[in-house]
Amino acid sequence: MNSKPIILLGGTIYGEDGVIQEGYMKIEDGSISSMGSKQELHSMEGCEVVQVPTEYSILPGLIDVHIHGANGSDTMDATKESLDVMTAILPAEGTTSFLATTITEKRAVIEDALKNVRDYMERHQHAGQAEILGIHLEGPFINPGRAGAQPVQSILKPDLEAFMKWEQLSGGTIKLVTLAPELDGDHALISYLRSKGIVASAGHTSATYEQMENAIDAGLSHVTHLFNQMSGLHHREPGVVGAAFARPELMVELIADGVHVKPEVVNIAYRQVTDERFILITDSMRAKCLKNGQYDLGGQMVTVEDGVALLDQNTLAGSVLKMDHAFTNVQDFTGAGMENAIRMASENPARQLGVFDRKGSLKAGKDADIVIMDAAQKIMATYCNGTLAYERKEDSHETD
Repeated sequence: MNSKPIILLGGTIYGEDGVIQEGYMKIEDGSISSMGSKQELHSMEGCEVVQVPTEYSILPGLIDVHIHGANGSDTMDATKESLDVMTAILPAEGTTSFLATTITEKRAVIEDALKNVRDYMERHQHAGQAEILGIHLEGPFINPGRAGAQPVQSILKPDLEAFMKWEQLSGGTIKLVTLAPELDGDHALISYLRSKGIVASAGHTSATYEQMENAIDAGLSHVTHLFNQMSGLHHREPGVVGAAFARPELMVELIADGVHVKPEVVNIAYRQVTDERFILITDSMRAKCLKNGQYDLGGQMVTVEDGVALLDQNTLAGSVLKMDHAFTNVQDFTGAGMENAIRMASENPARQLGVFDRKGSLKAGKDADIVIMDAAQKIMATYCNGTLAYERKEDSHETD
């Protein structure tokens, strides 16, 4: 932790209880100790004061519940070094916490990844890096007909016994599971997930609307990357997309890169789902932050060119999207405002993961996960648990 308190002075604070113009925020021992207007700040003695320009915005750290990798590293590498890379690079895009996301693979490979994330969370997390909140198990319990970039040969039918073993290996760190609900015939796995407080999500699925309704009754509460690798909306069969639009029980992920979902369709979906239920994600792979080229994803070769990641058969293979770009894109595509985007990128994921008591908004007593943006919504600084994790340099040549 920092040796002395930090005061962020100036800027517009987007707090849980409202927007504060020309505000201040005091950070002590990794948490927000107080915040308010500058006039309410009575003493700065003994504090490190960070002047924030008036036109800048201060908002809660972004939370990515679906990210495989970045900067050459991937959750499935199952090494401390790869998670070090991810936790170090993500604050540059405003991400202060995330779910390390797996992919369909051989059981032993998945198990190594689960054990590695558990070990990292127990022994290696510290302030000043993006915090791993747990694991998103994407697959292997998915529909082979909707595999997308998930290796078909390793897909399994929903298996409660296998999952319980993995849950134990992970030390209880699995927080979200993507599965095909139509293959969980008696909903044994979905019901078990609900009983353990783990989010069950429909993804890589051909479920009908009726099958989605039954799964929701059993405990399904989430949809993985809306529109991608799922049954679409048809006027005689609403499918998974129709359920995402119509059922208020479902929180809904969206990859707002303009590639996975066209901007016009993002806008249509936003009008239906609204900022009350949308969660912005990246679904990014190891190629994020790197140049065009070929990269591994789940043992498959992915070609990345001009911001698009494709398998040989021209199947989209994750993304190279950054969270700050998703944050600005959703505003550009829909006309949503800053507060709407904050809800989708910070508050909603925190609520869905059950950590809103400490993350997802700016309020005294919460973790000091903070992003400072300039007037163009470029990331200028990011604090993770009260420690500066990223600062944009004036002569920076970073790609925005």
